[in-house]
Amino acid sequence: MQTEKNKLSLTARIFVGMVAGIAIGSAIRASFDGSGDLVFVLFDMAFSINELLVDGLFFALGQIFIASLKMLVAPLVFVSLVCGVNGLSDPAKLGRLGGKSVLLYIGTTGIAISTAIFFALLISPGEGVSLVADSQYIANQPPSLAQVIINIFPDNPFDAMAKGNMLQVIVFALLFGISMALAGKSGERVGELFIDLNDIILKLVTILMNLAPYGVFALMAKLFATIGVDTISSLLKYFVLVLFVLAVHALVTYPILLKLLSGLNPWMLIKKVREPAIFAFSTASSSATLPVTLETARRKLGVNNSVASFTLPLGSNINMDGTAIMQGVATVFIAQVYGVDLTLTDYLLVVVTATLASIGTAGVPGVGLIMLAMVLEQVKLPVEGIALIIGVDRLLDMTRTAVNVTGDCMVSCIVAKSEDELDLQVYQNPDAGILEEQIDLDDLAGAKTKHTK
Repeated sequence: MQTEKNKLSLTARIFVGMVAGIAIGSAIRASFDGSGDLVFVLFDMAFSINELLVDGLFFALGQIFIASLKMLVAPLVFVSLVCGVNGLSDPAKLGRLGGKSVLLYIGTTGIAISTAIFFALLISPGEGVSLVADSQYIANQPPSLAQVIINIFPDNPFDAMAKGNMLQVIVFALLFGISMALAGKSGERVGELFIDLNDIILKLVTILMNLAPYGVFALMAKLFATIGVDTISSLLKYFVLVLFVLAVHALVTYPILLKLLSGLNPWMLIKKVREPAIFAFSTASSSATLPVTLETARRKLGVNNSVASFTLPLGSNINMDGTAIMQGVATVFIAQVYGVDLTLTDYLLVVVTATLASIGTAGVPGVGLIMLAMVLEQVKLPVEGIALIIGVDRLLDMTRTAVNVTGDCMVSCIVAKSEDELDLQVYQNPDAGILEEQIDLDDLAGAKTKHTK
């Protein structure tokens, strides 16, 4: 018998949680102006709405949810990638996967920033705008190319996992998986253990996904209780333009590329990536969303683990399409605000710099703003102009992360199709993976009863 809870799909429940969080958070801010004016006494202590709900319950639940997702990232990437590499029958395939993935990620980033610059020049979001930065922005110095390459290789793989340095985890997992494949009987025995570990971790991902509606609700309620409409209104033209270009890239560019390069039905992809996209929007982190992205690619899109476990962790680090769009619009916006005329050569330099920087700054904290600072310096624009757009960057960051995750899944599908590692029946089935999302606690109780007997 179907319970009331299971009448809605997991995607629908997550979406309801997100909308409810936005509504509650906005209502709190509209009612009390974010100042916690409503004060009440509990156990002889005075509390405000902000203290108890916004900075208390919502903040705690949201941070616990994000921490739980991040907890799974390193073990999931390591175990699934080791399983994938160990299962490769053709060693040369690994090189092909890497080459195709990097080429596609760089290509889509180049298209993203070119599209952003085109629409920014067409709309001119900075013309007639007179803004004064509320704060100063000091750009962090990006690491040198040599240091970036050095940092990819771990000197302590356990430290890399603890710090969530995914590129180092990927390198160690690749080496470990190759060594397992070459180790004969010992490698086979350990390989069976890793397959079992992978199944267990995926089940843990499923458990967290079923708790996601509550985590997403708390994150949205906290955010919209603290973001004011006045901040967005002062940058409305810039804000709407970035959102528009992000939508064009996700709903037009990606489907066209998927159809041209793989022949797959693009709208099936758009439909099935709703869950990771909502997760990405809520957490504003491709890495934190990675467990859900991997689950979706394998169970709903039919991408073989040997491809998904490599392309998706790589994409969560180097795929910066959403960030590139922000950089393209922001560069034109800042140039127009400061009255600087950029030449065609300058715009080409912006495209090249942002595209290459998407890989060169992979895994660096605050990567989006560091990349934008690099771009502005290349065309001699004042870096302090970044302070003008920081106020609305949080909401835009959430949206561009959702676009990045969609791009990760698209590239994974294209690469899998080219390597004949895509299950077309799963991809074309609109209900694929839905059954695996459900958690039946009665099964756990039955299993424990059976075990005690």
